[in-house]
This record gives sequence, structure tokens and C-alpha cells, in this order.
Amino acid sequence: MKIVSATLLLAAITGTSAFAPIPASSRMSTSLSVFKSDLDGAQTMIDSIIQEKNCGPVFVRLAWHDSGTYDVNIKEFPKAGGAIGSIRFDPEINHGANAGLAGAVKLLEPVKEKFPDVSYADIFQMASARAIELAGGPKIDMKYGRVDATSPEECSPEGNLPDAEAGPEGKFGGAGGTASTESTSAAGHLRKVFYRMGLGDEEIVALSGAHTFGRAYADRSGLGAPKTKFTDGSKVKLSDGSTTDKYTPGGSPWTEDWLVFDNSYFTTVPDYTKDVELLKLTSDKVLFTDDQFSFYAEKFRRSKDDFFASYAKAHKALSELGSKFEDVVDDN
Repeated sequence: MKIVSATLLLAAITGTSAFAPIPASSRMSTSLSVFKSDLDGAQTMIDSIIQEKNCGPVFVRLAWHDSGTYDVNIKEFPKAGGAIGSIRFDPEINHGANAGLAGAVKLLEPVKEKFPDVSYADIFQMASARAIELAGGPKIDMKYGRVDATSPEECSPEGNLPDAEAGPEGKFGGAGGTASTESTSAAGHLRKVFYRMGLGDEEIVALSGAHTFGRAYADRSGLGAPKTKFTDGSKVKLSDGSTTDKYTPGGSPWTEDWLVFDNSYFTTVPDYTKDVELLKLTSDKVLFTDDQFSFYAEKFRRSKDDFFASYAKAHKALSELGSKFEDVVDDN
């Protein structure tokens, strides 16, 4: 980001090892605006990384886990958490729910090096939105100009992100984080997590639908198989109808065409004739058994257009949680 005038001064492939963060002093930003040309350049680089490595799903997870720490009841920036780029710092990058995301940060470091005035928060959220669109999903009306968290001290506490399955005592979530997310039911837990962010039932179901895209890994989330027939290195369908085997094998997908963003999550989860190697977690199945959730799940099962419309709004809202924005200067 750059301070361009006194007037303007007023007026976004997973890894498995612990992340060794760049020193805080080299990650600080004191500027108050970013040029649109830099954002455009960052997007071009991000698109190239996604298309070369087919790593879009992990960029979605990275951005969500950055923004998903937000607590609507905390009014102070950056203490409230959210899309502030704090996930790049230890301890947050090494929280249990963030296992494997250090590699995603590393993949995006060249973008930050090339365009240092674009915040990490913007880079992470841009990578997520571009991954969705390049996979055939909806165009998301993104806003840029986010201000970064500047030190590890500004990381959110561990425990704000959702669980897909209950723990050994039969409970989802826990008492950690900024507010308890503990519940004996998946629906109750999801509501505690997302209501804390200021989101509702429609957003919970729509955002869950992004599981149409990507895989779960046992060495990261503790869920899924080492590999399946859909992730063993054989060719996978892309959104343009072509296929690719250029991806890192492993993990369990929710859908057969896990590099395509569509509504197949909603057609697959309730269909018990589907291949048993496809994931159906408790947090997935509850979308079709909870009275309020099922209204939206069935709506999205019937219509991809309805899903895309709700998803685009929910993704935009999630991407802006907790963010503090400065000017974007159109220099084109």
C-alpha cells in the first residue's frame, strides 16, 4: 500500500510442516492506500498459480480460516479477528485447525514480494475468490484495501473455527476462542460459530456448499482417507470440461469432480447411492436433517443458480468480516 497524497491520508499446495513466519518487522504496513494496478497485477499472478498447481481449494480454506476468527461482539480492530491477514503469524498458523495452511501462505509469498503494497489480507481473500471463479463458480463482488494485522500479538485465540465431527466426549467445539462454541449437536455448534461472526443459517448452508471443491486430509483435519479413487493421481475434471492429473494425490473429496465449483455437494450428500469413498461428515449431513438448514440445502440441491446467488453474497460477507479498509486508487 502507498500514501499517495495528504487528501487521501484523510479521506489473498498445502504443506505439512510448521510455518516459520517472516519477522514481524518485514510484514508491517503503515500505508493508507493501494493502487488498482497493483491489485490487477496480484490477481494475474494468483490466477497463474492456481491454474499451474490446481491449488484453488487450499486458498479458499486459507482465506476462510483467516476471516472465520471474527467475533461480532468485539468492536476493536484488530482484536475482533477476521480477514486481517493474522493467519500468517505464529501462533495462529500453527493452530490445530490450520494444519497444512503454511504451504498455502508460502505459495502466495511471491505475490506479496512482487506487490508489497497489497496487504496479505487482500492477497488471501483475492486468492480464495479467484479460486472459486476459475473453478466455474460465481463471480464475487470483492472489496479490496484491507489493512493487515502487524504482529503475532494481534492473532486470534485458538478455538473459533468449526468442527466437522464430535470429539471423544461427544461434543463439538469447545470453551476456547473468543466465545464458547461447545455443543452436543452439529447444528448447535455450527450456529454458535457462525452466529458469533454475525452470519445466519442461509450463510452457514451456502458456505458449507464450498465443500464441493477440494479434499479433506487425515493429517490436517483428522478426517478422510490417505487417498481415494478420485484423488489417487488419476485425471480429474476441470470446469472447462478438460481433465488434469497435475495435482498432489491424496485426501478424500466430497464430490467426484472436486476441482469444479458447482452445487454437486448438495446433490451428493443426501444421496446414499453415491460412492462410499466420498465424504459425508456429520456437519454435512445435518444440513439435510435440521429443519432450518434443510430449507436452504434442498433449495441449493434443486438449483445451482440459487446456490450461486446465495454463495456469492455469503462469501463476500465472510471475506469482509473484521476488515478495516483503506483507499483503492484507480491509476489505470
